[in-house]
Formats: sequence, structure tokens, C-alpha cells
Amino acid sequence: MKLVLAFHGTRDPRGLAVCDLIAAGVRAVVDVPVVVAYADVLEPSVRSVVDSACVVVPVFLAAGYHVRVDIPAQVAGVPGVVVTPPLGLDAVPAVRERLVEAGVRAGDAVVLGAAGSSDASALETVRVAASMVGACAVGYVATASPRIADVVAGVRGRRVVVASWLLAPGVFQSTLGRCGADVVAAPVGAHPLVVAALVDRYYSALRSSGVGCVPQFV
Repeated sequence: MKLVLAFHGTRDPRGLAVCDLIAAGVRAVVDVPVVVAYADVLEPSVRSVVDSACVVVPVFLAAGYHVRVDIPAQVAGVPGVVVTPPLGLDAVPAVRERLVEAGVRAGDAVVLGAAGSSDASALETVRVAASMVGACAVGYVATASPRIADVVAGVRGRRVVVASWLLAPGVFQSTLGRCGADVVAAPVGAHPLVVAALVDRYYSALRSSGVGCVPQFV
């Protein structure tokens, strides 16, 4: 079954590069067609690439509007399409590794920087992610509060390190970089752990849908 990686969509070439790298990582593991589509902003849309034999994996860090409403609406009426849960909290191990790469030290005040959402369930996912990362607080770039710069200012007194709960570089990551923290980790990006989680979403969907001869991803 074809695998459709559904991204939010961005006009930032750095973000598009991450989408391409994630897709390349998945293609290196699965022996099926892997197609990139976008829930918003760009073409091809999810609607335009789905058919009756595909699995749609939303590459989103939380189940907000696009995951709960938009993507299901785009695949509605196409029989046999399977939509998996989003990447979500399975991105946390990659975020931890990005912190290590950034040089986080014992005693640092870790703040999780996220885009923000008007969706309560998406904000709850961010709060859980912050706990799993070991962050002392959460700050948002847009759509929710408190704002990241205010949070960073409020925990001053020790070195502040921002963990990025963002998928790719772009305007939001640049805002994190200007928030006043001592260190800002890179976004999740095309981390091997993200690729592994997305492939696992695909194979889990095949098992759940009763497709035979599903390989085990290791």
C-alpha cells in the first residue's frame, strides 16, 4: 500500500527540505511508493494523492485541527484509505537528542518552545512533551500563551536552554532563536528516530487493517 506523508505545508525552502529528507529516509526503509502531500499552503494536497490503497501518516507534532478535521475531510469518500495517528509524542526521543547535540548540561533550565495552537488537545500534547523532555516550562511562538520570550525571562538565574517542539527551520524556529535563551536546540527535523516512528506508524496501520505479510520494522 502506498504511504502518504502528510505535512502541514510551508513556503520556507528550509522546511520543504526537511519534508524531502524525511521522505527520503522513509523511502530507504519501505519498499512501497512514498508520496509527500500537504494539508495546507502547498500542493499536492492530501486529497489529490490518495487512492483506495494507501496509508496516510500525518507528520504533525500534535493532533490539532489539520489532523483531527482537515486531513480526514480530504480523504473522506475514498474507500480503503487508512489515516494513522500523527507523529506526536514519538518525536520526544529526537527532541532529547537535539538537546544533547546543543550541549545541554545538568542544572540548565530547559524550556520547551512550541508553535502554539487554539486546540486544547494539541496544547495538552505539548505539556506532556515538556514533561517527557524534562522541561521546567513551556513557551509559545504564536496562538497560545505564555510567549517564549516571557518564559525565558522568567526562569533567568541559571543557563536557559530551549528545546524546539518544531518540525523544521523557519519563521517559528527563528523566533525561538531570538527569545533570549542561552542555547536553542535545533528543530526535530529529519532525525532517524522520526523516520523510524513514521515507518512504524505505517506498518502498524497495515497490521490493524489486516494486510498480510507485513514486515517488522527494527
